[in-house]
Amino acid sequence: MKAAAQEAGSLRTCVATRAELPPDEMIRFVLAPDGTVTPDLRRKLPGRGVWVTATAQAVAAAAKKNAFARSFKTPARVPDGLADRIEELMARDCLQALALANKAGLVTTGFAKVEAQVEKGEVVALLHAADGGADGKRKLGQALRRRFGGAPPIELEAFGSAQMDLALGRSNVIHAALRSGPASAALIERCARLRKYRAGAGELDCANAPSGRDEGA
Repeated sequence: MKAAAQEAGSLRTCVATRAELPPDEMIRFVLAPDGTVTPDLRRKLPGRGVWVTATAQAVAAAAKKNAFARSFKTPARVPDGLADRIEELMARDCLQALALANKAGLVTTGFAKVEAQVEKGEVVALLHAADGGADGKRKLGQALRRRFGGAPPIELEAFGSAQMDLALGRSNVIHAALRSGPASAALIERCARLRKYRAGAGELDCANAPSGRDEGA
């Protein structure tokens, strides 16, 4: 079944680890006209692509092992700080999704309003500023568990208060609640991808990974 899935194009091979994964768990890279390795987060840029597991560790390993040049079979310039740059792009993508969810009327801010939204049961996720106080996060977490039991909505801490302020066009945003809707679902998905990118996905074993061209563009 795995081979059939790969033939159908649903799996890609990571050039750092040789793991075979779905495209949604990877990052596609293309070469710019000047030979610079360029991340294609939306998978829309023209040209042949190579794929790397969507973690900062895997991207750094691919750069260190010269995996991009081997896979493209041509000289490839890897920008300094590529893994950090990708994290910045992914964070920006999440903040744009937060702004879209807000425009769709799906975001509530302010501790009291968020708490009331939780009590109504109209919450699919909570966002806390990473630099916010622990007490407010704890109290809202308790409110979630009281209302939803053992399977409460997720809580996200991907951004600082200043970043949330800019995305939402408001001041001093520490807590926000998301109501159900397509824009909220998109935001949750992108935040999960960013979290995985930052946290990694276990140990990488790149030293013994075979070189070669990855499958699929």
